[in-house]
Amino acid sequence: MSARTSLAALIIISGALLLRPEAQPALSAGPDRIDEAPVSATETGQDLTTTLDDQSELAITVYNSDIALVRDVRNLQLARGVGNLRFMDIAATVNPATVHFRSLTEPTRVSVLEQNYEYDLLEPDKLLRKYVGREVTLMRTRQDGGSTRQEEVKALLLSYNSAPVWKIGSEIVTGMGFDHIRFPELPTTLYSRPTLIWTVQNDGVAKHRVEASYLAGKLAWNADYVLTVGRDDKAADLNGWVTLTNGSGTAFPNAKLQLVAGDLNRVRQQLGKVMAEMSARRDAAAPAANMAEESFSDYHLYTLGRKTTINNDQTKQLSLLTGTDVPTLKRYVVEGQHYYYHNQQHPGSPIKDLVQVYYQFKNEAKSGLGIPMPAGVLRVYQQDSKGGVQFVGEDRIMHTPKDETLNVRIGNAFDVVCERKQIDFQKISSNVYELEYEITLRNHKATAISVEVNEPVGGSWRMLRSSHEYTKTSAWAAQFKVPVAADGTAVLKYRVRVTY
Repeated sequence: MSARTSLAALIIISGALLLRPEAQPALSAGPDRIDEAPVSATETGQDLTTTLDDQSELAITVYNSDIALVRDVRNLQLARGVGNLRFMDIAATVNPATVHFRSLTEPTRVSVLEQNYEYDLLEPDKLLRKYVGREVTLMRTRQDGGSTRQEEVKALLLSYNSAPVWKIGSEIVTGMGFDHIRFPELPTTLYSRPTLIWTVQNDGVAKHRVEASYLAGKLAWNADYVLTVGRDDKAADLNGWVTLTNGSGTAFPNAKLQLVAGDLNRVRQQLGKVMAEMSARRDAAAPAANMAEESFSDYHLYTLGRKTTINNDQTKQLSLLTGTDVPTLKRYVVEGQHYYYHNQQHPGSPIKDLVQVYYQFKNEAKSGLGIPMPAGVLRVYQQDSKGGVQFVGEDRIMHTPKDETLNVRIGNAFDVVCERKQIDFQKISSNVYELEYEITLRNHKATAISVEVNEPVGGSWRMLRSSHEYTKTSAWAAQFKVPVAADGTAVLKYRVRVTY
């Protein structure tokens, strides 16, 4: 028999002895012991332990900032009077200050007198420290005449600071090697998993449907999007995914899932209101099988129309939205800067500008979209000449309501070059100046393009002349749209009078 098997057998035997009614009747509903099978919710005097076996409903609302609201409904038999209720199988990251317990059957007849959160979890090191001043059995392997045998050594643990100090017989021993340790029983103050313990007073019936709700950390979600653009850059398919991560220390089987998109600071400020609204929705009709969206308060709520299981230490992806043949515009943009006067490093030489590349589309219903899009990363793919799909860039989008336009920057153009030069500067009076710029655009692509040139202009200004039409996009900016032929060059010139 292996050492591990011996230890397990001894623990099981010890647990069985402790559970015999004639030996220890008060321990039948004791703390979550590693050697006991799960105890279902039944009347056991004034103490009760409830596990997932009693769960009738589970709902999780996950915010996109590492926090979730858990609503756990269970069917219990509560004895009349005052007793302890051990509520097990909760998230290890529970915030005890946010726990709320109530009876849904008779809310006014069941009250909580005291609440404790036990998180001193069973670990080998903690178990050994609990046995300071008590005797254990050290198991050692001995070679005897070419064979191996196990030797039992009874030892009293005197202390355990940096290392254990033993008393064996009449001697004090340190640094003693052993294969494993056998413990006669588990301390009642160690728990195999986090447990909420309520002292409950029941003045009503025995059968209750109870609800425990709490906030837990290390549960988060974010949105990810995939935009697959056609070869002609005029239409694209968009798929949105919810990426959900669970590091809370427990699984959530067969749970109703809701996601909240919004600013977490605002959520915290109005957390009581949010929890109340979530509770009010618990009996609402189930939505369709896809992710349904609705607005409430200042947030957006996404509800999965079916139940799902969220395992611990799991990353799960769920479909959020799908759009087909979404009209798409490819944009080439040059963003001017206020420091443009002259090339300080190479006087007389033009300044090189980046030509940024964007894909633009609208979040509207006629494109198969039209629901608020939570903030997330949007990755763009496009087919090559042989039909393969290649990754061409990504950008982060903000929370985007329906009917709003998105501009996704995928990078800088390789085959489009922009050079700018200030070709004139004149002082007309003490506070009036005239400036003239020349912007050269060279397109080495096999197709014609249009480049948006956004120019900052300071002070009060008036356009004196320009080679291309312009739009005054703000008090301090002008925009030009410059067509550039395939493998061609276009030159934008403009002159402004500025008053400071």
